[in-house]
Amino acid sequence: MSRRIDAHTHVFARATAEFPRDVTPQFPADSEAPVEGLLAAMEANDIDQAVLVQLGGGTVANHAYLRRCLAEHPGRFLGIGLIPDDCDDVDAHMRGLCDGSDIIGLRLRSLGGPTDPFARVDRDSVATWPIWECAARNDYVLWLYVEAAEAHLLPYMVGAFPSVRVVLNHLGICPGRGRFSIDDNGRPHISVPSYNPAMHTSWRLAQYENVSVLLSGQYAFSREPHPYRDIAGWHGGLVGSFGCSRLMWASDYPWIADDPGYEATAGVLSDLLPNVGDADRARLMGESAAQILRFPPVAD
Repeated sequence: MSRRIDAHTHVFARATAEFPRDVTPQFPADSEAPVEGLLAAMEANDIDQAVLVQLGGGTVANHAYLRRCLAEHPGRFLGIGLIPDDCDDVDAHMRGLCDGSDIIGLRLRSLGGPTDPFARVDRDSVATWPIWECAARNDYVLWLYVEAAEAHLLPYMVGAFPSVRVVLNHLGICPGRGRFSIDDNGRPHISVPSYNPAMHTSWRLAQYENVSVLLSGQYAFSREPHPYRDIAGWHGGLVGSFGCSRLMWASDYPWIADDPGYEATAGVLSDLLPNVGDADRARLMGESAAQILRFPPVAD
């Protein structure tokens, strides 16, 4: 039986001395999304494994809850960490995160490069170049959710580091600055025009075999309620350009826990990609993630 893997989720504890994290209006100190809730949702929907993506700060100490979840559930989760903006030793930071844990890479929201698409792109002009070098040396995954102003840099970076596994978050969409807000349910909402220039970046990146895309975050981009049929064409375009072996379904838990619910989110691709065959659907729902992210076998 094929594995089912949720390739992008978040869990976090209340801010305490044991589990320090950044506190913001969106993530007040008493807010939490404990791993037990995710495990219950996964169990109820036959999801075998998942990726836990850090929220709440980039220091090693900020990752205490993530590292605890990984340690307490070996083989069930892989982790994606964060890095502080002022980090001057990427290798030391990653050793501090990865030693003794199942953290396999870093999430970046900025590349730190020129916004002029005609500017030179090289090690001296891109602030995150050392992070890419570290990922190449150590076989870390880079989990990318960059703004539209930096989308033009992606082909340069991916081309410069062909050995680095790159995962484009949330349909490969690069949100425009000022388009981010919080909806009535306290979750992210991204205002995306019906014609989104980011699709050219996504399709251009399909030529690079080391790039894959998460089929996730539909609630944040759609102008319709579940099952978000207004963005079905975007999903079809990604299947056509990347193929199902480089696409991974993900829930973006906990933001979908109440609306539309985990069960509905786990079934959303049946509505958005109704013509995908059983073998390709199995790839989308877990087999691709197992191969790309190198999940361990599911314990009997």
